[in-house]
Amino acid sequence: MLVLEYKVKCNQSRKQAINEAIRTTQFVRNKAIRYWMDSPEANVNRIVLNNYSTALRKEFSFVEELNSMACQSATERAWQAIQRFYDNCKKKVAGKKGYPRFQKDNRSVEYKTSGWSLHPTKRRITFTDKKGIGELKLLGKWDIHTYPIKLIKRVRIVKRADGFYVQFCVDTEIKQELRIADGEIGLDVGLEYFYSDSNGYHEPNPRFLRKEEKSIKHAQRRIYTKEKGKNQRRKAKQRYARKHLKVSRQRHEHAKRTARNVCKANALVAYEDLKVKNMVKNHCLAKSINDAAWSNFSQWLQYFAVKFNSIVVAVAPHCTSQKCSNCGAIVKKSLSTRTHKCSCGCELQRDINAAVNILNLAKQARGGHPRSNATGVGISTLVGENLLEQILT
Repeated sequence: MLVLEYKVKCNQSRKQAINEAIRTTQFVRNKAIRYWMDSPEANVNRIVLNNYSTALRKEFSFVEELNSMACQSATERAWQAIQRFYDNCKKKVAGKKGYPRFQKDNRSVEYKTSGWSLHPTKRRITFTDKKGIGELKLLGKWDIHTYPIKLIKRVRIVKRADGFYVQFCVDTEIKQELRIADGEIGLDVGLEYFYSDSNGYHEPNPRFLRKEEKSIKHAQRRIYTKEKGKNQRRKAKQRYARKHLKVSRQRHEHAKRTARNVCKANALVAYEDLKVKNMVKNHCLAKSINDAAWSNFSQWLQYFAVKFNSIVVAVAPHCTSQKCSNCGAIVKKSLSTRTHKCSCGCELQRDINAAVNILNLAKQARGGHPRSNATGVGISTLVGENLLEQILT
């Protein structure tokens, strides 16, 4: 699924109409969750919730103003939360199972194949339900005009700190591209470096949040100097939110660009299958781990592996830092010890040693021959190329 996103240019009345549609979506989703809570579990499924949205349209006039398929999308969101809770219970996931909660800050409304129409120039979109959104001007350079209308399966209006956006979900296959090399590489992600590979290269950790932390805290303090309920306080909150949005976008683009470069240069990519959700329970490192965006990086690795016909292997991270990549002996070391020294004579930077072990484990899992050292000429991951399209998994 390809997602093309445009920023929206509209006046204040249309913004109010969009906000009303978003609030209606939240209302329908929460009513569906309440309906599931009050009904016997065996009697509620996705079809029942879709039928319930029809009943809500008859009961509430403001729900009837929203497109019928948009109401169904809202109940589908509720069912996704319910289904995820059921799956976690069946899998006996440790800890909380994710019991569905009522939503308080919904920021999007989703239409399916009706309730909207594109202008012939594909630079404007008109929403035809009774919410009064009307025609919106699309700002962006994506090639939505190259795709037939029938391939557009969903249209979302998303509210962000810097305005409204329209997303087009296009049902199309991923176009494969040629790799520039056929190397094999192991990646060890960390906090000192974003990742260290088995060829000896260290990708710098950008630390986007740390760099903007002073400015963000200043913007946060400015909120509390304004009187509650006043327009100046609302503007201060928007400035604060825009700074966090900037950091989020920087993380996302960095992870995407780096993953693309790695997969474009290597036929085999091995990385650690880290449980980031458990790692952030360490309150001393949680901010730095979240700032590194490891999960986002691994998701993009899996996507670009398909795009460049590469193989991505996630291996268990156990003992990859303690094990010698040359002889296999266990060399115990603390986190503060940054150099791996073994009695066999192998001396490597700690993260590079772990990256070689990760690559060896991936080769063993695939039936290949493990690599015994980290010396020699490797394939560089420094491919100076920018992404030309916005693709979400």
